[in-house]
Amino acid sequence: METLQVISIIALIIGLLSSLIIAIDIYNHPQMMGIMNVVWPINGWFFGPFALWTYYKWGRLKAKDNEEEDNRGRPAKVFLSTSHCSSGCTLGDAAGVPLVALAGLTIAGSTLFAHYVVQFVLAYIFGILFQFYAIHPMNEKGPRASIKDSIKADTLSLVAFEVGMFAWMALVHYVLFPVPPKPTEATYWFMMQIAMILGFLTSYPANWWLVKKGIKEEM
Repeated sequence: METLQVISIIALIIGLLSSLIIAIDIYNHPQMMGIMNVVWPINGWFFGPFALWTYYKWGRLKAKDNEEEDNRGRPAKVFLSTSHCSSGCTLGDAAGVPLVALAGLTIAGSTLFAHYVVQFVLAYIFGILFQFYAIHPMNEKGPRASIKDSIKADTLSLVAFEVGMFAWMALVHYVLFPVPPKPTEATYWFMMQIAMILGFLTSYPANWWLVKKGIKEEM
């Protein structure tokens, strides 16, 4: 078994275990904002132990049964806003992979371009949906207004996430491998984990700007 494949399997196992640990703890200590019960385990998949650290440091402060003072600074709150956005994108991007593979889709003869289109559409839908469930419970204007507010708050950060992710996918497809890994291989999903991390990093400055301008609220 190739070294990269072994590393990929280990990374995926660590990510899944991190998600499982967070999910079990959330089951016992649900978040005040319901959608975060989904966000944190998704973060665990691509951030692994770092997601565990951030969850127990910042996420637990917003559990329903927490009585500690919320002393998080803006960097932490923007991190949570970015996590919220990134988890929706991650879910959409991951869902798009088997759709493209099973349908054998190509655009201009390229499976990568097909992945770009399908994953972007699904990531946008899930990202806005996640934002909707963050905004709507506190919005008295109704569902339509909540959808508009969600699009306004998250579109830039969603696009920024996909820019980082798609750039890495292009490197994987055209530069790093003579033959790109397939979705049936562990290496493919390890590359996706890295893509999600890079997407998070490109989305963080966008979320910071949105929060600073008052377009998006700190979480």
